[in-house]
Amino acid sequence: MSMSMYQAFIPPAIRALSNLAAFLDKIATHAETRKIDPAVFVSARLFPDMLPLVKQVQIASDTVKGGAARLAGQEAPRFEDNETSFPELQARIQKTIDYLQSFTSEQIDGSEDKAITLAMRSGELHFKGQDYLTTYVLPNLYFHVTTAYAIARSNGVELGKRDFLGQV
Repeated sequence: MSMSMYQAFIPPAIRALSNLAAFLDKIATHAETRKIDPAVFVSARLFPDMLPLVKQVQIASDTVKGGAARLAGQEAPRFEDNETSFPELQARIQKTIDYLQSFTSEQIDGSEDKAITLAMRSGELHFKGQDYLTTYVLPNLYFHVTTAYAIARSNGVELGKRDFLGQV
């Protein structure tokens, strides 16, 4: 039996975002315990030419809400990208999870061959639905969640593999 597009996408995306929210809780606790301004972590980067933690969360959110909308033939909601604190980032993650939970399998399943076009600065990208999900959406989600994890770890936050994977 093959896995449906919905099952390959929505539950893993919700899990990744939920785990990201748990990282943010641990980062906030770390900052509070050590009396470090939380803004230091929100703006932290792995390297000067990389995006800060806040952008990693925003892009992870945008990637999955856009992915779900495109596969379902809908317009994704627009978020302002104006978060500056852990509570605001948590709210964004929750809004994204709520949005993903609003989809049914009937809306996503059957989108394997759907034509998807993304307008990028460098030009358009063209995909079939399954390739869009497996070679663009999910890798982007995991890249940005992993980068957020790495930013936290590089700043002394105690996270481990179980935090990244969540409860198995």
